[in-house]
Amino acid sequence: MQIAIDGPAGSGKSTIAKLVANRLGFIYCDTGAMYRTATVMAQRLGLDYGDEAAIMAHLEPLEITFKPTADGQLVFMDGVDVTLAIREPEATNNVSQVSALPAVRANMVARQREIAAKHNIVMDGRDIGTTVLPDADLKIFMVASVAERAKRRYKENLVKGIDTPLAVLAHEIEERDRKDSTRAVSPLREAADAVRIDSSAMTIDEEVAAILKLVQEKRQPR
Repeated sequence: MQIAIDGPAGSGKSTIAKLVANRLGFIYCDTGAMYRTATVMAQRLGLDYGDEAAIMAHLEPLEITFKPTADGQLVFMDGVDVTLAIREPEATNNVSQVSALPAVRANMVARQREIAAKHNIVMDGRDIGTTVLPDADLKIFMVASVAERAKRRYKENLVKGIDTPLAVLAHEIEERDRKDSTRAVSPLREAADAVRIDSSAMTIDEEVAAILKLVQEKRQPR
């Protein structure tokens, strides 16, 4: 079974996707972390974030792996832990440019489809239901107000020791929305057959329960 969860930055999709996957015993694939890892790779190599050829020369052989732990999922780039690095402002503010490069997206989509073909999976991102897994059994499109998303990101960052002002985060989120929605390749958009969930006033438990209910309905024989 394939469950696609899409939505803008800070909508809570990654948190919810992890919990849903855990409850169902499914594999969780964090596609955003994959693009962020490519961005950190470019940063550490001193590559221009728009230089597709240079980025692809290093991305093709790059190994991106995930390791679940009691404290959450770790992300590795060629065996190096980049879990915290991919959430730093430098990666956050430039991942849209890297992820918009057609060759980068093609590489990542191929990796993501390969993972999905082998497992029951919950995958979150911005183009999962429209591009990566267009035939997913269940598609969710999560939204939340900019103010609420900024608050969530602020709390997450504080836990990681990153102290970015709330107003700055709100501006970054609005800018990220603009970039993601207007990019030429696989822009952020809601699939026609997706179920929209506005999480602005919902608790995490309520969001998970709503999705699990939809999964149960999909599994019922017709």
